[in-house]
Amino acid sequence: MTVPRNNDIMRNLLNFLFNYGYWLLFLLLEVASLLLLFRFNSYQGSVGFTSANRVVGQIYAVSAEVSSFFKLRTVNDQLTLHNIHLQAENKALREALKDIQPDAQEETTAHALQEGGYDIIPTHVINNSLHLPDNYITLDKGAADGVSPEMGVVNGNGVVGIVYMVSKHYSLAISLLNSKSSISCKFKHNDYFGYLKWKGGSSQHALLEDVPRHALFQKGDTVVTSGYSAVFPQGLMVGTVDSIADSNDGLSYLLHVRLSTDFACLDNALIIANKSQEEQHALEAKAIKE
Repeated sequence: MTVPRNNDIMRNLLNFLFNYGYWLLFLLLEVASLLLLFRFNSYQGSVGFTSANRVVGQIYAVSAEVSSFFKLRTVNDQLTLHNIHLQAENKALREALKDIQPDAQEETTAHALQEGGYDIIPTHVINNSLHLPDNYITLDKGAADGVSPEMGVVNGNGVVGIVYMVSKHYSLAISLLNSKSSISCKFKHNDYFGYLKWKGGSSQHALLEDVPRHALFQKGDTVVTSGYSAVFPQGLMVGTVDSIADSNDGLSYLLHVRLSTDFACLDNALIIANKSQEEQHALEAKAIKE
């Protein structure tokens, strides 16, 4: 490698000054004149100061935009983490709402029944079955708590069954999922009625039989208790019409009803007592004897 000598360096410098000296002198004189102009003339000085501030401001603005652009990745990562945190909180709130909602529904049902003149006995389900031909529900309230046979059992979602047998501290209820169960039901929007029965199979469905051919209804309509017995008052939720078929004899409709009560997760329930049930039963029995 050849090292430049001092003479060569000086020669190159002189050549540069000789070739560009006039331009360098011109630039030097321009800078000096501008300094003198803005330094000793107030108007030009203020204009120059304002222009300089504007240029500096624009430089700062561009610099801020460039900096913000390169920070977008960091901000995006922070937003992603925040979004994950919010999703976890939302899930926790939904789970908490699931636990609270049944209690609120049962409280609303209990209040409505009490307003209608029914006595309410809160109870817990301690045994339950789903897939037998005749399913029963064991409750932790019995005769000592005022429970007697033929009292209705409901929860916040709708009808559960009817009390069948009672001991001192426990009671056994016939579930809707029982071949012996037959509950008078009607459509919520009119008075056409039939009898809800369970023929086995899914714990989410039952059949509404003997619905007259001239009845007005459609898929999705709400089915409620008719109030034609002393067990349940009128208007308690039972389910919704899921599908429509003809009865075996073709004289009536056979409706598949999706039950509003989820029998797979029964926990709390309400035993309802009609204060005038005995009087009604006595009168109806007397009429049958005559």
